[in-house]
Amino acid sequence: MKKTVTIIILLLIVVIFGGAMYYLYQKNAQDPVVYEIEQASKQTIIKKTVATGSILPLEEVLIKPNISGVIEEVYVEGGDFVNTGDLLAKIKVVPNLAALNDARDAIDNAKITLDDQVRNYQRQKGLFDKGVVSKADLERAQVTYDQAKQGYNAALKRYDIVKTGTAKGFGNAANTLIRSTVSGMVLEVPVEVGNQVIESNNFNEGTTIAAVADVEKMIFEGKVDESEVGKITENLPLEITVGAIENQVFDAVLDYIAPKGKEENGAIQFEIKGTLKKQDTVFIRAGLSANASIILARADSVLAIKEALVQFDDKTKKPFLEIETGEQSFERRDIELGISDGIFVEVKSGIDADTKIKVWNEVEPDEFAQN
Repeated sequence: MKKTVTIIILLLIVVIFGGAMYYLYQKNAQDPVVYEIEQASKQTIIKKTVATGSILPLEEVLIKPNISGVIEEVYVEGGDFVNTGDLLAKIKVVPNLAALNDARDAIDNAKITLDDQVRNYQRQKGLFDKGVVSKADLERAQVTYDQAKQGYNAALKRYDIVKTGTAKGFGNAANTLIRSTVSGMVLEVPVEVGNQVIESNNFNEGTTIAAVADVEKMIFEGKVDESEVGKITENLPLEITVGAIENQVFDAVLDYIAPKGKEENGAIQFEIKGTLKKQDTVFIRAGLSANASIILARADSVLAIKEALVQFDDKTKKPFLEIETGEQSFERRDIELGISDGIFVEVKSGIDADTKIKVWNEVEPDEFAQN
């Protein structure tokens, strides 16, 4: 019995030993880990942030009437070019009854005064002819008569202006004729014939007859998040892309950053503006949505590597690479980095174009061979 147990124990030891030897053999027979190799290359790296917004005219003028009434005629439409003083529309005045009544009363009063001064002047002239009054008295009567006549004519004109918006002799300066105050393109005409319009005064901004702007001077107006506003400064270059114009990039210069942000959807946004450089071949319509790439830094044709290749020391946090020194043999080398665009990063020192850099991810030999 004891002999049988001894034999069984010996057999188990032999089996376990044989299994261990087989495991070690299989492990040693596995292919070694193979690391991919990459090299640096010349790249143009642009570090930028993006702002969304739209294209707007630098100066847009809203033409408003100086008198209330009804649009009688419209002479322009969106897209027309106008010069300063060009006629845009004509207004038919709908008179205010109270003002019309006051103007009519003013005519009656002026007529009474005029008739009185006519009689006085004729009386003074008769007395002067008889030598009763002096020439100075006649001249004073003449002046008073002329003033009464002028007052009567002024009352007539005021009545015509209240009733029709113009008066005899003021055709080109009539309030009923709406003229452009600037030269440029008519962007929109938000009124039509028959629409009522309100005059512009201290209590009302008035009805817009037309919007006129110089489309040769366009700007990008957008917003950036508070996390990005600290990275940008005025006079930085912009690259503008317009959604409606494919394969076109427009250059601009950032010339305004709002000193105060506004909260939108829980985030603080800062307004920015950039002036577009004049485009002779492409017409950019006002109001088109656009994106602006704000170029924070740029490096042309510099030695660069993929940012994923860079490792950082746990203690010093300084960057380094693993450089191949032999067949699948690597050593650490510290490097100095420049700007990064999130994919490629500039390497200022530590390697050259021929340096072979270890890729972190290990691959099987057959995969390496296929690559």
